[in-house]
Amino acid sequence: ELIGLGIARALAAFHLDKLVEQGLLEASYRRLTKRRGPGARRPAKLYRRSGLQVNLSLPPREYELAARLFASAAAAGAPATRARLRKSARDFGAVLGREARRRAGKRTGSRTLLHQLQTVLQALGYEPFRASDGAIRLHNCPFDALARDHRSLMCGMNEALVGGVVRGLKLAGCTAGLDREPGLCCVALRKTN
Repeated sequence: ELIGLGIARALAAFHLDKLVEQGLLEASYRRLTKRRGPGARRPAKLYRRSGLQVNLSLPPREYELAARLFASAAAAGAPATRARLRKSARDFGAVLGREARRRAGKRTGSRTLLHQLQTVLQALGYEPFRASDGAIRLHNCPFDALARDHRSLMCGMNEALVGGVVRGLKLAGCTAGLDREPGLCCVALRKTN
């Protein structure tokens, strides 16, 4: 039985394989231990999310269309329009950061605040992770569809939103900045000390 799910391993594998068939997951095989040779058992079957994007709304809603129209108008607008977008994103991020700091309670050490930062970013869909260079990078851009057509506008908004969360948390020694890496969100968080 799989811990926490209350279902048999075979049933879980059956359903995971169905998701692979539908293109929602990708499967690979890898040894999880260093044992080799006879008695090492076969490699484990591992699953990860595929690149397929699925949106479902019943009844149909066209929020992405509205966002595309707003983004087109903002991108074509005056620099003041783009500055207002960044300010709105920064202010919204600061509200999220202040709420996260309040949830942390009296435990406001940098380790706790970094955990709160990652929790907020995870909830927003960024999928944060600690990179080998020590930066906190983001596997996912929640605004990817818009960023493909309006990269400068959306990356500026992303940077302001994430920076606002840092500011709201009062997380000293951490800054959000643009640092584009293929396959990742354009924003990275680094220590400034």
